[in-house]
Amino acid sequence: MIDGERRSARFARLIDSMDRAGLDGVAMVPGANLYYLTGAHFHLMERPTLLFVSRDGAQHAIIPILERARWQALAPDVETEYWQDSDGYEKAFVWMADRIRGARLGVEGQRMRVFESEALRRNLANVMVVDAQAEISQMRLCKDDDEVAVMQRAVEISEAALAAVIEWVRPGMSEVAVKNKLLAAMLENGADGAAFDPIVLSGPASADPHGTPSVERMLAAGDSLLIDFGAAWGGYNADITRTFFVSRVSERHREIYETVREANAVGRAAVRPGMSLHALDDAVTGRLAESEFAELIVHKTGHGLGLDVHEPPQVMIGNHQEMVPGMMITIEPGLYKPGEVGVRIEDDVLVTEDGCRSLSGFERQLTVIGG
Repeated sequence: MIDGERRSARFARLIDSMDRAGLDGVAMVPGANLYYLTGAHFHLMERPTLLFVSRDGAQHAIIPILERARWQALAPDVETEYWQDSDGYEKAFVWMADRIRGARLGVEGQRMRVFESEALRRNLANVMVVDAQAEISQMRLCKDDDEVAVMQRAVEISEAALAAVIEWVRPGMSEVAVKNKLLAAMLENGADGAAFDPIVLSGPASADPHGTPSVERMLAAGDSLLIDFGAAWGGYNADITRTFFVSRVSERHREIYETVREANAVGRAAVRPGMSLHALDDAVTGRLAESEFAELIVHKTGHGLGLDVHEPPQVMIGNHQEMVPGMMITIEPGLYKPGEVGVRIEDDVLVTEDGCRSLSGFERQLTVIGG
C-alpha cells in the first residue's frame, strides 16, 4: 500500500512532466507506471483497464467490474466507471470522453495495445492521442530511500542464490538444469519470483547476448558460463550478470574476460551526478574499443532498472541526459566472439550525491568453477 504523502508526491511529479510536455492528460494501462502511482498490480489482458490523470490533478478510471473490490481499496477517491463483460467496454469509454478536457492526451506508447488506443481515438474525436512514454515514465527516474532498500534486498537474494549455484555446478550439467537450480535458489532465499527468465549460456552459445538456455547443451571443461538473472522482491527487480569458466580457462579467454572486467570497473568509477549517460557509455565502451577485441562489441553499456527490468535512462551513445542522484542503472559491458565465447559483467549501480554505490558486489575476479 502506498501512503498518502508518497502518492501525492508521485502524482505531483507526473503532473509536472505533463506541464513541461504540454499534455492535458495522460492515460495509463496496467504496468509499472500504474503500480507506481496506485499500488495496483493488474495483469495486462483482454479487458481494458485504464487510469486517466488530467493536468489539473483530476483522476478517472475505467476498471472491469471483477476488479472493483481491489481497486476501491487502493484508489477509493478516483472517480471510476466499472464495466461488465456482458455489456462490453465501449460505454465506459463514452463515459470517459465526457470527462476528458484538452487537446493532447499522452499514452504509454511502449505499453498500450492497439485496441485500447483505437477505443480512445473513436471516443475522443477532438483529442490528439500522442506517445508520451518518456514523459510518463519520468516520474520513476529517481528512486527514493525505500525503493533503494527494496532493490538492495532483491540484489542480496540474487547474489545468495548465485553463490549457492556455482558451488553446485559441474561439467556435464545442462544449461537448463543450471537455470532451474538458480530459480529454485532465488525462491529459497526469499524472492517473490524471477525478474525475468534467467539467461544461462555456455561455451559458444554464450556469444549470443540474449540466447535461450538449452536442455541439450552440456557444460564442458573450458566453457564459459554466462549467467544473466535477477530476483524480484517487493515489486522491484535485480539484474546481474557474471561469467564463469568451467574447470579451466584458456589464456585467450582470460584476456577477453579481463578486458570486460576493466571496462566494468571504469564504469563504476566514473558514475557521478552531472555526467552525461553518453559520456559514461563512451568511457566504458571506449575501454573495450581500445583493446584488440573491439570487433566483439555488440551492445550499449546499460539501462535503467526498477519496477521494470529495462526502463529509462538508457546508458548509450547519443543520450546526453545528465545523471542525477537516485538514478539506478546497470553497467554491463560485454564482448562476444561468435562460435566461441561470450563475456558480460553487469552491476546495479545507484547514482549518489557524490558519486555512486554498486548495490551488487558479487566477485568480479575471474572465477573457475566445477572442479
